[in-house]
Amino acid sequence: MNKTKGWTGHMLTIDLTKHEVTRQVLAPEWLHTYIGARGFAARLLYDFTGPETDPMGPENVVIIAAGPLTGAPAPASSRCEVVSKSPLTGIYGRADVGGAVGAIMKYAGYDIIVVKGKSDKPVYIWIDDETVEVKDAQDLWGLDV
Repeated sequence: MNKTKGWTGHMLTIDLTKHEVTRQVLAPEWLHTYIGARGFAARLLYDFTGPETDPMGPENVVIIAAGPLTGAPAPASSRCEVVSKSPLTGIYGRADVGGAVGAIMKYAGYDIIVVKGKSDKPVYIWIDDETVEVKDAQDLWGLDV
């Protein structure tokens, strides 16, 4: 993880329709303007969706964002935001989640992961540091947990 005041400086966009993965460098001004995961995610939801976006449609996005303290050795710091256009309200919907997801995301080198589109078959996303793949999940489909 790049130690740029808590940020890795990278965003990962995963397009499930095209099975494409794009890694982008975050603009430095974003790190100061949209402090924290909630600020990043709200801005990205605004950029990626609009009033016409169907919350249940493939044009909606799921944004997972980790803040600058995520992954730090501090109590309750492994938090991240999951944001999308809500099917209930038709506007901003968010959840704050804990556990290891946020820290693992940061250790892999990403502050934000945006998932968009819809796959025509079952897939899963494999992230191993800089190796990111959309993989076939047909053999897992229908199995119990």
